[in-house]
Amino acid sequence: MSWWGTLAGGAFGFMLGGPIGAVLGAALGRNFDRGVSGNFEQPGPRGRRTRSRRQDNLPRGHQFRIQAAFFTAIFSVMGHISKADGKVSKDEIRMATRIMEDMNLSPQQREAAKALFNEGKEDDFDIYAVLTQFRREIARRTTLQRMFVEILCYAAYADGVLHPEENHVLVLVCDEIGYSSYELESILASVSAELHHRNQSSGRISLDDAYAVLDVPESAGDAEVKKAYRRLMSQHHPDKLVAKGLPEEMMKIATQRTHEIRQAYERIKEHRRF
Repeated sequence: MSWWGTLAGGAFGFMLGGPIGAVLGAALGRNFDRGVSGNFEQPGPRGRRTRSRRQDNLPRGHQFRIQAAFFTAIFSVMGHISKADGKVSKDEIRMATRIMEDMNLSPQQREAAKALFNEGKEDDFDIYAVLTQFRREIARRTTLQRMFVEILCYAAYADGVLHPEENHVLVLVCDEIGYSSYELESILASVSAELHHRNQSSGRISLDDAYAVLDVPESAGDAEVKKAYRRLMSQHHPDKLVAKGLPEEMMKIATQRTHEIRQAYERIKEHRRF
């Protein structure tokens, strides 16, 4: 059974307390903010807390918690970003809807995602508290951090422009979850290039966009291009992401991302003939 099936079935033991539980409870109209607390750490030497090494083989309940946290945080923060410039555009609503379609959500899940999106638009939405808890729940799983930031970058570019207010929120997100602001800049460039390619009628990615998707300069050597390709493919491998706690529903998004990365690499490979 998936995390959502467990939630729908009434088994709330894996659910989160705190701000994320409160946001999810508000979206679903139930009080989940008193769910069982806990984290994915175990006592270390001298009373310290150390992260469990089983991050790629999580106990089912722990994985459900991370999946529920990711689902809740991504749609609520997406709603917050959409409101950052003062209004929610039709393009931003379409982008959120497209992400829901890409995830192939059930009708109940889609309603929950919409409700979370609307929660994030509220003036009293506490993005700091939600992101602080999200960071704690996913621990140091950098691939989940990157996927989280990437999806939010797609949402920010929904109307084709990254507004200063939206960029400010993205920087805030990275600061709060402990993700590199340098990596944010490379993700923004990559996402912009990918969306530019999608909007082109030719269907074939340009060399400029291909280099941007792989986040390498045109002057990069063949070895550097290959290394960047392998790194990105590893970071976006759907099975690995799900094993680390990505909701199964988002596997299609990760698969689409690997397709774009592979297209970019093949375009450069064809041009360089290696």
